[in-house]
Amino acid sequence: MKQKAIIVPDHIDRVLLHACCAPCSSAIVEWLLNNHIQPTIFYFNPNIYPETEYEHRKQESKRHASSLGIEWIDGDYDHLSWCAYIAGLEREKERGRRCQQCFAYRLKRSAEKAKELGFSYFTTTLASSRWKSLEQINSAGQWAAEQVGGVRFWAQNWRKDGLQERRQQLLKEYRFYNQLYCGCEFSMPNTPTVD
Repeated sequence: MKQKAIIVPDHIDRVLLHACCAPCSSAIVEWLLNNHIQPTIFYFNPNIYPETEYEHRKQESKRHASSLGIEWIDGDYDHLSWCAYIAGLEREKERGRRCQQCFAYRLKRSAEKAKELGFSYFTTTLASSRWKSLEQINSAGQWAAEQVGGVRFWAQNWRKDGLQERRQQLLKEYRFYNQLYCGCEFSMPNTPTVD
C-alpha cells in the first residue's frame, strides 16, 4: 500500500500558515480545510521588492483568505531590516545561502507569531514551490521552532498529493496575480549573480 505524501501531526486541528502568496497557499488551504485543520494565514514577506509588488501580492492573499472566511494576519513590511539580515549574501545564486537566511528570518517571525497566538504548529507555503529547496525550508523551520520554543514546525512537502496541479487550477479559477520571480530584488529576472 502506497504511503500518503502528506503526514498530519497527531492532535492538530489548527495551524499558523506562513503564506508567501495567494497562488502558493490556495491548494494548501483547501487541503487543510478538507482535512478539518483550520489555517490562519500569516503574511510575512519583507523580502519582496519593490513595495508595489509586495502590496499586490498582499492584496491577493487577503482576497483569497476573505473569500474563504479565513483569518488573515499582516506581518508588516520592513524591507530594510530584511536587507540588513541578508547583508553580504546579495550576490548568492537562488537556492544559495541568501535563500537559507531569508527563510530563517521569515520562519522565525512566523514561529514567534504562532507562539504569541497559542498555536502548537506552524508551517509554510514556501514548501510548495518547485523553485525552492525543501531541505533549506525545513532546516530553517526547525531552527526557527528551536529558537522560539513552545511551537513545532510542520515540515511538509506541499507539492505532493496533486497539490501542484490543484494550485494551477485554483490560479485560473481565482484569476490570481501570478508573479514571475520569488520576491526579492536579487531574484528578479536579469539580476546578475555570482557563478
